[in-house]
Amino acid sequence: MYKKEIYVFNQDKPVKATIRNYQEKDFAQLIRVQQECFPPPFPSELWWNEEQLKNHVDLFPEGALCVEIDGWIAGSMTGLRVNYTPGEPDHSWEHITDNGYIRNHEPEGNTLYVVDISVSPIYRKLGLGKWLMQSMYEIVIQHGMERLLGGGRMPRFHKYEDEMSAEDYLEKVVNGDIKDPVLTFLLHCGRTPVKVVKNYLEDEDSRNYATLMEWKNPFRQ
Repeated sequence: MYKKEIYVFNQDKPVKATIRNYQEKDFAQLIRVQQECFPPPFPSELWWNEEQLKNHVDLFPEGALCVEIDGWIAGSMTGLRVNYTPGEPDHSWEHITDNGYIRNHEPEGNTLYVVDISVSPIYRKLGLGKWLMQSMYEIVIQHGMERLLGGGRMPRFHKYEDEMSAEDYLEKVVNGDIKDPVLTFLLHCGRTPVKVVKNYLEDEDSRNYATLMEWKNPFRQ
């Protein structure tokens, strides 16, 4: 099982945090984090439910991580293992994650696929999302997988859709001409773009587009 104690910083003040595998006793807090991250009018049926969380800890507990501060869960990140071949046809989030239930988890899969990453708004200035991502990279290395992969929303694309394609938007984000809350964050975390995917997730701001972004295991090149 995974457990890491670190210090994060609230401005100049160190704050002790623990990144660990989440368990059944954490489910209520994990759902609370989802509610805080995705308040109404976001559909409540799309928040984690206990059946999904139970599958995470039963099927792939190594890929079920949370970050805890003062006994309070501040964020979480979830993944499953899949077999991925570069260049294969596009997929949707619902298909590749089994709509978050991960019953399609492949214990010997070559890729750790990100199901979700969420950090409670009041903790977002502490850099917890980046720490969770780095911890998942360690899971990739520990299990000898080839990569971490996942789709990144493009929430500012709707502001530019009349001027450029989704591919052009991604290029401008990578060049630093546009700052996107999700894609720029993933670049900061060391992820690199693979391709733009249509109809990845129902997401009005992204116009249902996403960018597949990966982190390659440097020990498996």
